[in-house]
Amino acid sequence: MTIDTTRKNAILGRAALLITTLIWGTSFVVLKNTISSANPVPTLYILAFRFSGAAVLLALVFVKQLKSLDKKYIINGIVLGALLFGGYTVQTYGLLYSTPSKNAFLTAAYCVLVPFIAWFIYKKRPDKYNVIATVVCLVGVGFVSLKNDKTVELGDLLTLCCSVFYAVHIVLTSKYIKGRSVALLTMVQFATAGVLSWISALATTPFPREMSAANVWSIIYLCVMCTAVCFLFQTFGQKHTPPSTAAIILTLESVFGAAFSVLINHEKLTPKLLSGFVLIFIAVIICETKLGFFKKRKTVPEEIGSDVNPKLFE
Repeated sequence: MTIDTTRKNAILGRAALLITTLIWGTSFVVLKNTISSANPVPTLYILAFRFSGAAVLLALVFVKQLKSLDKKYIINGIVLGALLFGGYTVQTYGLLYSTPSKNAFLTAAYCVLVPFIAWFIYKKRPDKYNVIATVVCLVGVGFVSLKNDKTVELGDLLTLCCSVFYAVHIVLTSKYIKGRSVALLTMVQFATAGVLSWISALATTPFPREMSAANVWSIIYLCVMCTAVCFLFQTFGQKHTPPSTAAIILTLESVFGAAFSVLINHEKLTPKLLSGFVLIFIAVIICETKLGFFKKRKTVPEEIGSDVNPKLFE
């Protein structure tokens, strides 16, 4: 690969990651408006359409890889898919009782939790940056979630629970993905989450007899753009971007989520809420980068890419 091609791929990779975070940022507002509209679509049906549709799209794009599907892909994919289903279910219900900006930033707390979940599973102690990030994040969460009477709103609590699901998902993904196809493992995850969503939805909620055109387009957007397309963009972007750089770009998801909520839904941000957002964002940056951008640059180029996406999609 020539230098010009490498530089071109590096630029395209960063652009792909930035576009991914922008699309993810819009998903919080789109989802909020879909579940809170005059004729809302039940949460579990949204997830059912979204996951099953994304699984079909990935199967069509990576049809040639389907012949490599084996028992290990299915077992590991089912485990990860169940975690995705749990995470997205509580996150979406959390959004029902919260705002897109709070939902976006509280979800980002999963980055801080990952080292501690890994400590529990692999007995690998977190470093000082993880500890510092946790303290900063907890203070930020307090600013965002605690009311004057020191209680936490239901939506915020559910969103924090979803970050635990995502953290466990990421730790196990890093284990299951070694030597395996990212596309196949993700496709099985999506299919599993879709099946679980359909079962849960049909068992608890009547199938929506009618959906507005706006809600139909919202579900298509969530399925195609926020799930399948973002997966492809993120995979390409991380392949051609240093991990620390990718981490910084991907953390902008929460910032874009809050920005779109203000611009589209006219959400008002108080100084207390903004302070919490800033602290959570700083915590994620500390945890993901170890403040490497303050250290002396090495003469040896940083390794490009990573074995696992820090988050498959939003």
